[in-house]
Parts: sequence; structure tokens; C-alpha cells
Amino acid sequence: MVDPSAVDSSARPAKARHRTFASILVNTAFANVTTSYLWFAITFWIYDETRNVIATGVIGGAFMLLIALTSISFGTFVDRFRKLSVMRFAGGFTLVMFTLAGIVFFLTSIEAMLEIRQPWFWLFSITALIGAVVENMRNVALSTVVTILIDPDTRANANGYVGMVQGLAFIVTSVFSGLSIGLLGMGPTVIIAIVLTAIVFFHLLFLRMPEEVRPAATDAHGGFDLRGSWLAVMAIPGLFALIIFSTFNNFVGGVYMALLDPYGIELFTVQWWGVWFAVAATGFLVGGALVGKFGLGKNPLRTLLLVVIVMGLTGALFSIREWGWLLVVGIWFYMLLVPAIEAAEQTIIQRVVPLERQGRVFGFAGAFEAAAAPITAFLIAPIAEAWIIPFARGERGARILEPLLGAGDARGIALVFLAAGCIMVIAATAALFTPVYRKVSAVYARQDAGAAEGESLEHPNQE
Repeated sequence: MVDPSAVDSSARPAKARHRTFASILVNTAFANVTTSYLWFAITFWIYDETRNVIATGVIGGAFMLLIALTSISFGTFVDRFRKLSVMRFAGGFTLVMFTLAGIVFFLTSIEAMLEIRQPWFWLFSITALIGAVVENMRNVALSTVVTILIDPDTRANANGYVGMVQGLAFIVTSVFSGLSIGLLGMGPTVIIAIVLTAIVFFHLLFLRMPEEVRPAATDAHGGFDLRGSWLAVMAIPGLFALIIFSTFNNFVGGVYMALLDPYGIELFTVQWWGVWFAVAATGFLVGGALVGKFGLGKNPLRTLLLVVIVMGLTGALFSIREWGWLLVVGIWFYMLLVPAIEAAEQTIIQRVVPLERQGRVFGFAGAFEAAAAPITAFLIAPIAEAWIIPFARGERGARILEPLLGAGDARGIALVFLAAGCIMVIAATAALFTPVYRKVSAVYARQDAGAAEGESLEHPNQE
């Protein structure tokens, strides 16, 4: 639903709007690359230097926790201001924080920086972390840009292309983060990240979106409109249930956040882990392209839950043996499925929620879903480090696990992956048989039919 007083879709034909969307999408893709490049590099660097699973788990969990805490604020600002202005603010703020992180790094010795009991490690990491988190404001704004620039019947496809370029960002990031840490070190990596972030920010200043005449009239107020976000979600029957369904993959995502990099670095060197993860991330690219080409079907929620089931099976099995090729193939299939889940949620929200509330709804959904990952990351990293990994590496544990998971030093992490995947499958399968699932599906079908009929009457000749 688009506010006609704030958005003039007739200002330019669909092809021109699509070109603008493509420019914004490419800029956002490069912004995601530069942000993830530094953040992935910090994670790789920490584990490669310390071999401490708790440190990587805390850093990864803190990233998702801050996204959860800030997403509602991000959504509030997206509703209150023009979308490009929000994106420019996010890009400029990230550039400032990365620059400050670089100053801290170069003024501190490597020995002091790697001592996690000292403040310098945390000051450097948290400063970079804040810059990476604020960049996520661009992604909230991008979801509303789809509503403004893309016609309703092709939004699912546009959301698929969003997933595709995000996958491309993962590929580039994985290669260059690992190679950068392995070959150049952390210092040059920080400099490269700052320079690329500056280039992307200045390019964004030259983009224009004339369709958005002004910010849509909204009841959003302040900088953290929690009440308005909650009311916007609850105003649409079944929307809160959709958000809950979408969190299924985030629970297991917290496990991977804490343990996937340590597992990969156990099987490969840090340089080769980045390369092989990039190869696996091409699944993200292919998955986004498939959604962009074919859409999500008549019932995006059903598609979402079926994909989550397959994703759980994949996550449970890609570490069943300590084989590098099995891990790479498994992650490829896992990545192939991620764009469909994200696009399904976005497409439903873009259809049933008015534009003036979409920022807060996307922000609320992001907060709720992001909160799931830190819970598992913070819980599983210490448990794995203190009990599961030592048990699996001991003689008795290795003998017990060998028939199921084979032999190897990382069998404890594999056991965690197996359990997380099985839980994911059970939860998503149960959701398919709930009354809430049927209610949400029916609401979407009615809204889709009614909105499509209304828009065809308003714009009968729109191309």
C-alpha cells in the first residue's frame, strides 16, 4: 500500500524507476561489501590469532544483539524521513565510525590489541561494530524503496534480486576478508575498508529518487517508536505470526554465527576458508536469481516454511563428516535457500502494510528476528567451548560420536550443528499445521486480490 500523496509513480515509466532501483541496489550492495569486509576480517583475525571460540561468539552475538536493539529506531527514522536521506546518513555515520576504529587500531600495539582483557581490543571491535550495525539502516530503507519504485506484481522478483546482490556481497567479502587477513594483515585491511566506504558514500550523494515527493504522512514520532511499531504490526491480522515464522532460521543462524568460522578454520587455513566460503556463497547468488526470475508462488508463507524445513536438513547434514567438500556443498545449498525466506517476508509486508508504517514494521521484524541469533550465539559458544568440544575430543566422546559423526577434531561443533538443524525442521513442520498458518495465508490472499484490483483501477494504463 503506497501513500498517493507522498509517492508519484506516474512521474516516470516503470523502466526508468527500475533503473533507479538498480542503481540504489548496486550502491547498497557495495556498502554491504565494505561493511562486511571489515567485520568478517575482524572475526577471522580474532579466531586466527587467539583460537578462542568465546571471543568470536561474543563478537558475533553482539553484532546481532545491537541490530535487534536498534532496528526499531531505524524503522522509525525510515518512516519519518525520505529514504535516500536515511541511506545517506547511515553511509556517512559508518564512514566516521570505521575511521575512528582505524585510529584506535593504529595507535595501539598488536600485543595490546589482542589482549581481550584490555580495553583496546573491545574499543576497536565495538567502534567498528557500531559502524557495521548502523549500515543496516540502509537495508530497512531499501525494503521501502521496493514499495515506492516497483509495481506490486513484480515486488517478489525485486526482493529476489535484493537477495542476489546480498549474496554477491557475501562472495566478495568472504574471498577478500580471508585473503586480506592472511596476506596483508589487519592494518591494511582497515585502510581498505575506510577508503571503499568513503567511495560508496560519495556515490550515494549523486543518486535521485523523484518518485518520493515527500515522506509519507505517518504517526511515527521520536527516535524509538516502540508503541507505534507494535500497533503497526498488530493492525494486520496474522502479521506477528509471520514474524515468528521468519525467526526459525535465525535461531539456528545464531549457532552458525558462533561456530561456523571456527569449524571452517579447523578444516582449512584462514585464507582458504575465506575462498571456500565465497564459493559456497554463490548459492546465495543463485537463490536470489531464482526468486527474481520465478517469484515465490501464490502463498509466500507456505514457500517460506517449506524452505526452512529443507534448510534445517541441510544444516544438520553438512558437518556429518569432517570433509571439506561436504561443508562447502552444504553451505552452498543453505545459501541457496536464504533469499527465498527473506523475500517471502518482505513481499507479504510490502503488500499488506501501508507505506507510512512499513519502516517500523520492517524494523520491528528485524529486531525480533535478530534477537533470536544472539540468544543462541551467546549460549552455545561458552557451552561448546567448555563442555561439548572437550567431550568430543576426549577418548570416550570420540568413541560415542564416531558412528554418527565420524572422526575428527571438530566433532563437537558438528554435534551442535546436527541438533540445531533437527530443531529447525521440527519447528517449521509443526508450523505448517497450525491454525495461525492458515489464517495468515488467508489474509495475504485476500489482501493480494483486493489490492491488485484497486491498483488496476487506479492505474489502468501504467507500464
